[in-house]
Order: sequence, then structure tokens, then C-alpha cells
Amino acid sequence: MSSATAPDSADLDGFEERLRQRAMAKSHPLDTVPTDTALQPRGLIPNTPLSVALLSFLLGSLFSLGLLLSVTNGYGQYWWSTSQLGFFLAAWSAFHWGEFAVTAGWNRDKCSVDSFLLENGALYHIAHSVALLEYLVTLYFKPEWKQFPYISLAGVAMTLVGQALRSGAMIHAGSNFSHVMAFRKAQGHTLVTDGIYRWFRHPSYAGFFYWALGTQLVLQNPVSFIFYAGVLYKFFSRRIRAEEVYLLRFFGDDYRKYKQSVGTMIPFIP
Repeated sequence: MSSATAPDSADLDGFEERLRQRAMAKSHPLDTVPTDTALQPRGLIPNTPLSVALLSFLLGSLFSLGLLLSVTNGYGQYWWSTSQLGFFLAAWSAFHWGEFAVTAGWNRDKCSVDSFLLENGALYHIAHSVALLEYLVTLYFKPEWKQFPYISLAGVAMTLVGQALRSGAMIHAGSNFSHVMAFRKAQGHTLVTDGIYRWFRHPSYAGFFYWALGTQLVLQNPVSFIFYAGVLYKFFSRRIRAEEVYLLRFFGDDYRKYKQSVGTMIPFIP
């Protein structure tokens, strides 16, 4: 009788590399199919060039409308047409388009329609809906509570810095960055500790943290600001803790030393 043996890690790595080469051989410049099978889209949006084009058009249109509203303050024609709301819409659409654009430009092997992060979980969309509801209800009943321009200006600065930090981190990390947590060390995966990673251990997470809080300062939403801070702290503390278990397995003492010397720069997450 013959007995079957379990494939070792070298066999698995070789098999995955052959799959990757096969996917690359069949790829078209307009395809959005990740070469890593673990990164295949699992959302409801079809992973096609048409979907990417349509989403980019819609996000670009929303960004343009938001920017126009932000600059003109809606010419004061409607109670809801404010610069604050316009900036929020422009920042939201720019964030999601930027996630795809940066992935397509600097990390194409992992690029798909999921890179827009539009199917980022129900809680994500609930949080933004609650923020918009708080803003509009308060603006309608208590418009004087939204009349603190310096708070909104501070929020604009925080949002822009957060966006630059996140996009810069993704660009600098290149193929070492992934929207999905890695459970196995991929071939060519290296530990990035230079550039922005010299000061932030998880700069993309810190960037999103400050981007999100900045948008709530722009809207002058005290309830949503506290809600965002609590939810984001809980999410990133768990995410970083889980992710670093694998990073320690991948890079050993190199990551342990890096972790000891560089903080996350997210409050209460060392």
C-alpha cells in the first residue's frame, strides 16, 4: 500500500509561485485580478474593468461636487449646503479612490475592485451615516453649534495629514503592503523600517485614525468624534495585536527590535 505525505512549505510555496506566474501570463493591462489567490475579491461588486471605471466616475463626481460645495459654501442657497459638508464628501470620495489608485500604481499584484474599500464592513458605513445624521440634525435645529471655523480648519489639516500619511505609507511599502492581514510570509516580503516607517510602526493605520477624526472635527460632531475615537481604538488595538503575532513569526528578532524602538503614534496603542 502507498501512503500519502502532506506537502511541505517548500512545495506549497512552489505551487503558489506557479499559480502566480500563470495568472501574470494571462493578465491584461486592464485586469484587476490579484495574482495571490488569497486576495481574490469576495464582495458583491463585480471585479471587472467596467466596475472600476464606474466606481471611479462616481467617486470623482462626488469629489467634484463636494469640492465645489466646500469652496462656494453652496452660495448660501440651502440650509444644508455648507463648506463643512462639502469637504466631508470630497474627503470621503478621495480616500476611497486613493486606496484603489495607490494599490494600482504601486502594488498591482494585489489590486482588485476590493481595493476601493467600499465593502469595508457594515460598521464602517453605519459610522459615516451616523456622522452625517448628527451633522444635519444639529445644523437644522442648532446651526449656531456649527459656527466655530477654527475647529473645522484644524479638522481640515488633520484630515489632509492623515490622508498623506496613509497614502505615503502604502506607496513606500509597495508590494509589502496589503489591505488583508497576511497569515503566511509571501515570497519577497520584506520588513520595511525606513522612510515614514522610521517614525510610525503602522503609518497606514495611524493615517486612517487621524483622517477619520479630522473629518469629524470638520463637521464639528462631538458625539461622532468620541464614537469614532472609541471604535477606531478598539479596532486598531486588536488588529495590530493580531498582525504583530505573525510579523514576529515572519521576521523574528528584527521585528521585535523594531517594535521596541518605534511606536504606533496612535493614542494608547504603544
